[in-house]
Amino acid sequence: MKNVRDVLREKGSAVYSIGPEETVYDALRLMAEKNVAALPVFEGDRLAGMISERDYARKIILHQKASKETKVREIMTVEVITVTQSVDLEECMEIFTEKRIRHLPVVENDRVIGIISMGDVVKGIIGHKEDVIDQLESYIKGHHGTRREA
Repeated sequence: MKNVRDVLREKGSAVYSIGPEETVYDALRLMAEKNVAALPVFEGDRLAGMISERDYARKIILHQKASKETKVREIMTVEVITVTQSVDLEECMEIFTEKRIRHLPVVENDRVIGIISMGDVVKGIIGHKEDVIDQLESYIKGHHGTRREA
């Protein structure tokens, strides 16, 4: 089974982040510019939270707040669930499902080295299953029709 390391190798490990005192508007602008749906929030070198488009929709729009006046700190998720590179993709899917989240920071030695999304994990699982099917088809074709003499 593929793991988080495999996903990061394929997609890259760029991490775009924002500070807690920046505005929600600035976070949204960065997400749009980098084509990502969530950002880790760093206070110095420490991972302090995550902010996502979902946070914006639920905590700004629905409460009729102004994104240019609201600080990231006010709406970010502070209890961040993380994974390491060795975690397999099936376990990541369980985390996404159980915790109802869509993004996981990848942490090694207390440092965020990448972010994986539910889409990245689904793509990785499908790719793995396609590889297994190809291997099985190759095995069947290679041995199909072969007859052993006794």
